[in-house]
Amino acid sequence: MNEASLRLLLEQVRSGELAVDGAIDRLRDLPFRDLGEAVLDNHRELRRGQPEVIYCAGKTVAQVKTIVAAMLEGDSTILATRATAEMADAITELCPDARYNALGRTVVVQRSSPSLTDGYIAIVTAGTSDLAVAEEAAETALSFGNRIERINDVGVAGLHRLLARLESIRAARVVIVVAGMEGALASVVAGLVARPVIAVPTSVGYGASFDGLAALLGMLTSCAGGVGVVNIDNGFGAACLASMINQP
Repeated sequence: MNEASLRLLLEQVRSGELAVDGAIDRLRDLPFRDLGEAVLDNHRELRRGQPEVIYCAGKTVAQVKTIVAAMLEGDSTILATRATAEMADAITELCPDARYNALGRTVVVQRSSPSLTDGYIAIVTAGTSDLAVAEEAAETALSFGNRIERINDVGVAGLHRLLARLESIRAARVVIVVAGMEGALASVVAGLVARPVIAVPTSVGYGASFDGLAALLGMLTSCAGGVGVVNIDNGFGAACLASMINQP
């Protein structure tokens, strides 16, 4: 339940359209709902402004389907991350309008047309190999009501590509930089813009990149100010933080 739906419920009680007992029934599961293998945090959107999200890795298709079915009884947009094609099919059986991003491994059930922010989030990737993580960030940001601008394949191996898109990056309210290898792109972008930069190291790179550890350490030791770093391949976490910065 979000603030808008709670306000509507209270207005219905005040106007007499809904009896007090009926409102109590609808509020009974407001804090959480115990599904046995999962406990839904129904209060999260009201508390934090962002609804609970389903992290599908490690879950079975049946578990994901049960959780989505329960969430469909509410009114919040549903986002599932790290979803397989089989999980996407199961969600689509429940909601044919679900949107599956195979590259980003996300499924979104948009419950209403979001009120998009005036400002936008620029999502900048160093290379095409970073797109899966960037798409997770993009779908997360969109589901939370943000406008986004995708700026792909502008890594430091060809710096002229980045400079050609600098105007769009500078116009963003916050920038997500997704890069593997040595992770240098985050420092370069942060040195060129007057905006917060959220750096996402990816597990892209040859042996000495240590599955993203080299990029993570490089981003953490950035010489440019205003850089915040999330975990390796965590496009979702970057988009959550960017959305909080971008929301009015």
